[in-house]
Amino acid sequence: MVQGKQHQLLERELAADDPWRLDGNPFERERHTQLLRLSVSQGVIANALEVGCATGAFTERLAPYCRRLTVIDVMPRAIARTRERMKGLPHVNWIVSDIQLFSSDELFDLIVVAEVLYYLDDVAEMRAAIGNVMRLLAPGGHLIFGSARDGVCRRWGHAAGAETGIAILTETLVEIERVQCQGETVDEDCLLVCFRNPSRSLVQSD
Repeated sequence: MVQGKQHQLLERELAADDPWRLDGNPFERERHTQLLRLSVSQGVIANALEVGCATGAFTERLAPYCRRLTVIDVMPRAIARTRERMKGLPHVNWIVSDIQLFSSDELFDLIVVAEVLYYLDDVAEMRAAIGNVMRLLAPGGHLIFGSARDGVCRRWGHAAGAETGIAILTETLVEIERVQCQGETVDEDCLLVCFRNPSRSLVQSD
């Protein structure tokens, strides 16, 4: 669960106008372009879930392609800023929730989890969060995962990043496409992967 130091870090970062340069940085624009391409590659998105909206730069690009979109973020300020940016689109549902605790009665045919998991405390929490998210993925649905590489994340003081997350996801899902995005600095190095859920259902019965 995102708490303590990581929660305080996010709160400080969100106080800035564009804390992660998501709008003005060419690397981030290219990353979002590739994320969107992977997200819409299977056609119409009936019901999508975005985990972690930050300040809404990607949410704004994804929403027009979704009949319904649920956006969750552990930080109330992130949800508030993104809602304001989106001007209250009626087909978007906003929820303040931790990735490990979020639940839903409906399944999603697209789930986007980008630059989120490394905020968790350790690999065990990453695995638990991935397990929770995969229970929400519809049979045949797609999950788009993105993260800075392990080495980059560890330099930032996080437990792990892209390679670790991909390894966990590949235990259950099928990798469809992988994209590497690199910018001008050593920290601008991430992997984006499109996965498909091959099973009939990942929902566990009581």
